[in-house]
Amino acid sequence: MFKNKMLFLLLLIMFVMMTACSNDENASGEGNESGSGSIVTAPGEFPIVEEKVELDVLIPANSIVEDFETNEFTKWYEEKTGVHINWEIIPYESQQEQLNLILTSGEYPDVIMDMGVGRSQLRLYGESGSFLALNDLIDEYGVETKKMFEDMPLVEDVITTPEGDIFALPQVNECYHCSMPQKLWVYEPWLEELGMDIPTTTEEYKELLLAIKNTDLNGNGKADEIPLSGQYNGYYTSLATPGFLMDPFIYSDLHIVDGEVIAPWNKPEYKEGLAYLRDLYEEGLIYSGSFTQSLEQFKQLGENPNEPILGTAVSATVSFADVNGRMNDYVVIPPLEGPSGQRITHSVPNPVTRPAEFIITNKAKHPEVAFRWADAMYDEGITMRSVLGREGEEWFTPEEGVLALNGEQASYETIKLDEPVQNAHWSQTGPSLRTKEFRSSRAVPEGDLETKLWESTEQYEPYLSDSIEPIPPLFFSQEDSNEMAKIEQSLTDYYEEMAAAFITGESDLDKDWDEYINNLQQIGLDEYVNIYQRAYDEKYK
Repeated sequence: MFKNKMLFLLLLIMFVMMTACSNDENASGEGNESGSGSIVTAPGEFPIVEEKVELDVLIPANSIVEDFETNEFTKWYEEKTGVHINWEIIPYESQQEQLNLILTSGEYPDVIMDMGVGRSQLRLYGESGSFLALNDLIDEYGVETKKMFEDMPLVEDVITTPEGDIFALPQVNECYHCSMPQKLWVYEPWLEELGMDIPTTTEEYKELLLAIKNTDLNGNGKADEIPLSGQYNGYYTSLATPGFLMDPFIYSDLHIVDGEVIAPWNKPEYKEGLAYLRDLYEEGLIYSGSFTQSLEQFKQLGENPNEPILGTAVSATVSFADVNGRMNDYVVIPPLEGPSGQRITHSVPNPVTRPAEFIITNKAKHPEVAFRWADAMYDEGITMRSVLGREGEEWFTPEEGVLALNGEQASYETIKLDEPVQNAHWSQTGPSLRTKEFRSSRAVPEGDLETKLWESTEQYEPYLSDSIEPIPPLFFSQEDSNEMAKIEQSLTDYYEEMAAAFITGESDLDKDWDEYINNLQQIGLDEYVNIYQRAYDEKYK
């Protein structure tokens, strides 16, 4: 009997010890499905999983992608990675509203992709644990992400919270001409007919405008020449806020000098810039429709039938002229020097077009699979497949001697499709990496707009400021984000409305300036600046 009891106790002890060892192995990741090496293959290898895995992914509809389930890239990428996607697609128009409902309900999928999640929202749900911090996954599996961070440190900085967390992978598109978007264009044939050089100062520019106004440059016997036009609510088509013609007086957008956030709209230099623009308007040099016209109306000026009428125009691109029309007759005027000697280029250096493009939620059973699936998309070949399509069908490798945007041998040339809607690629849905070098290696046909914008932007680069720092993308606290929502739109609407009123004389710049300043304060200008200052200090001080 005693021997039987001893044998039973011995067996019990052995069983407990074996169970403890098994638990230790599971705790360390050995034998755990989400542990290292059990589901995913070695970093950089394909397929990325040992056996097929499914991920549930939420995205908005893409108007030029026919069907994500049957899409050629979807099928190709599933075969390459071994990961099948169960798509949850919501209407693009209501994506933000539906995303908020989904997050509030707690019923969200493994991955949220391309949903336009704001930085404050990303931080809030990240810190609450709903969105996973990706730092450890990047350290262990981030082959392409690490390369991107090494080559483009600004990308890592932009997506990292003040606490050092990364809650999403971005989409990166380093657009050279977009990084210096404010441009002023002049109709070159008129410049040559007048025998005038490209102006370099605000006064020389005014002289050019006067010459355009007072000369029948189109030869139709009418005084219909328009010296200068902008466009209301276009892509960098404003005259003042921010505007190309305001920058010679003061950097015309929120900016930083020596660590201090500065708003320009209540400064004496801003008033001086408004006075210069008011003077141009009073002399009939600014088209009155500049503050109300649509893009279509703006283009009617640039593409006026029979004869040209538009002398100069502000626009990030040549939006007022057609590629097959008068576009190539317009050339840029580099930044103008103001009365105090300031000559600067407006800068938007951030290459991260969508900072929260790919989010892994706490619902993901296999977060390492989801991460590997996204990380590989930064590979150039996979980016080309997801954004451009298939070699030989949507793009091809040019012959020797075909030059690219950068003036060197082109590495790829896109094939123009008859219809915009296609089912070959994802058309910029999902993570991708398009560097300046990649974009500039594309073959460009003669007269291509991208070539014109690239060459024009090169004339702006020498005037980037060493002392003025554009506001970087920042992570606001939820409290500050809520306060910002109350202030920002009202503030923007007001100073834009008043800029137009001061320039056109609807409001008196001298008599009404103090009231304008008081109204800015009432709306919350100081708190607006303070919110940015707190966020900047939290991240960089």
